Amino acid sequence: MSRDVPIHSWPGSYYINSEKRWENGTLSLTRTTVRFVSNQSKESLASFRLSRIVEIKMESSSFIFSTLTVLEEGNVKHWFGSLKPNRVVVYNVLEHFWRERLLSPSSEAQRAESQPSKGRELISLVAGAQKRLEDTGRVLSHQGEQFDNMMQGLEKIDSDLGVADKLLSELESPSWWPFGKLPWKTQQEAKAEDAARAAAAAAAASAARGSSRNKVIASIPAVVSKGGDSDLKPGCLLVLVSSLEVRNTNCQLLHRFERNEIDEIRVHSPYEITVRQRFIGKPDICYRLLSAKMPEALSLLEMQYKKKIEFTSEYTAFKTTPVSSPCDTEGKSCTEGLLQTCQETELPLEVPAGELSQLQVHVLQPSVSQAEAQELKQMLMQLKNLALEAETELERQDEALDVLTSSTDRATMHIEKHTCRMKRLL
Repeated sequence: MSRDVPIHSWPGSYYINSEKRWENGTLSLTRTTVRFVSNQSKESLASFRLSRIVEIKMESSSFIFSTLTVLEEGNVKHWFGSLKPNRVVVYNVLEHFWRERLLSPSSEAQRAESQPSKGRELISLVAGAQKRLEDTGRVLSHQGEQFDNMMQGLEKIDSDLGVADKLLSELESPSWWPFGKLPWKTQQEAKAEDAARAAAAAAAASAARGSSRNKVIASIPAVVSKGGDSDLKPGCLLVLVSSLEVRNTNCQLLHRFERNEIDEIRVHSPYEITVRQRFIGKPDICYRLLSAKMPEALSLLEMQYKKKIEFTSEYTAFKTTPVSSPCDTEGKSCTEGLLQTCQETELPLEVPAGELSQLQVHVLQPSVSQAEAQELKQMLMQLKNLALEAETELERQDEALDVLTSSTDRATMHIEKHTCRMKRLL
């Protein structure tokens, strides 16, 4: 069932060469195959694997009708026409998944039944490190809240010192002077200068903090569309510490979603998401992204936007379906794969049967499987995300400590000054 769940589907027509006619139906893209099903007979008129595709082109039929052609191994050519919304969108999506399939042909390998011990040990070590880093992040967050409370307390102290300065000035003024002490203006100017210096320091700190928030955690190629799926074009998705960026093929910024501005991330499938930012009084900003490597980014998005991410029923259908086996992924039988592996392995000409079987088992069972390597990669990306967030929080707390130090010194100086003034009044 997993391999029958389509990533995306488009209505269109298929040219049946044997009958010299076009048949209406639906073109579907699954994890490993491209399939066209007739609307009338509900039969599959064409079905081939992504790994067997040689070329995808946009051509014309009879020099008039725009079509999309797919050349399969064995010089078999498939013609698709009347594609909706248009053939360019279908071409961009098919070409993206085909290209990523060629670059990583084993990314969809099935998890082995007997897990190698080394892979399991590595995963457990990374999981332990991730747990420790999460605990550290919670402690840092609590410490940051304490710093914020201290800042509020210092602001209240500074306000009280201002009131005390005004009262002392009234007490120091002569009884015959009805307008208070003249140096008030000088003190107010000094306060304004102090406030300007504090604002400049805060702006510099904010700029320094912004550089750390712009660090890229992950970058994946994708097919991007603003709004619906009628204008899907090649691009990429960048996951940053404090935002998401959507860019085109020339790395030009299409839109930047700040972390606090994202209202919803809807997951339609492990390969398709929609990011939305809502507004009052004007249209929402919504981007739809399809990518063969979207599962790598989903684990990060679940951590960063766990309260804003929403999984649809389509995603549940994908999660309940098994992934194709390694032999199916490459389009070969397990027997052929075994024979090829044994042929490629340099073995002695005369080896006892027992030793030969042990050597074959050693060759066929790597220390870390592809599935474990993929899981480790996702866990390491999560660790990178946690480490960058911890670094950002530490930088913020360092800036808060600098502000606390300067505010405390200023408050101490004012208290000592007010104390001297009070002693002179006694």
